Amino acid sequence: MENETLIRLGVFAGLFALFAALEAVAPRRARQHPRRRRWVTNWGFTLANTLALRALALGLPLLAVGAALDAEAQGWGLLNQLGWPVWLEIGLAVLIFDFAIWLQHLVTHKVPLLWRLHRVHHADVEIDVTTAIRFHPVEIALSMLLKIGLVYLLGPAAWAVVIFEVLLNGTAMFNHANLRLPLRVDALLRRVLVTPDMHRVHHSVHRHEHDSNYGFSLSLWDRLFRTYRAQPEAGHDGMTIGLEWQDARPTQLGWSLWLPFSKR
Repeated sequence: MENETLIRLGVFAGLFALFAALEAVAPRRARQHPRRRRWVTNWGFTLANTLALRALALGLPLLAVGAALDAEAQGWGLLNQLGWPVWLEIGLAVLIFDFAIWLQHLVTHKVPLLWRLHRVHHADVEIDVTTAIRFHPVEIALSMLLKIGLVYLLGPAAWAVVIFEVLLNGTAMFNHANLRLPLRVDALLRRVLVTPDMHRVHHSVHRHEHDSNYGFSLSLWDRLFRTYRAQPEAGHDGMTIGLEWQDARPTQLGWSLWLPFSKR
């Protein structure tokens, strides 16, 4: 699609700068670890993930947006058969994709092999806007394969895929931000969206807390399937972020990339 990459990069860069500035002005929690090393590591994951997707593109003819264009040309997928209005198709596609990402997230916590990959994200000893880009390349590649399969089954317009990707990236950066929202604003927003306070519970060191609040965009799914937890037991200032590695190791890129394959 024309200008798709520029649009996505532009929105990503703009929102990242916005949330990074806001969390610097109104932080929710005091930092316990230096930001510079963590940020270099988390941005290192973005580079590794970009290379992983480029490598995946060498083995597959199409990624998610290309798959949507191909499905439309071939007439494959449910929505390509129904011929509904574009606005309805985009809304439904975004809703279905958001549920699929919620379900994928839940499964990564329940299947031990997938949890070994996903715990790289949870091992971060702080949570801020860069945590939203801290995912292991193998997990990113598997997630892309899931999206490609869903695109062919659903047959959404290519713009629906772009819009969903932009929303997913934007809301992930928002709800990972170390951002203090007024309590009334948080309470109002979380009726629809996953807020920073809501998602922070998911990054608790305690299993019963990080096995909740799986949503990235909409809070609907956690409420509907009873995986919603309003607040951490120790409070947002007293809770511990991360997993069992409460030291500098998760701030190291090499250690974090190797974590899924270690005996830990």
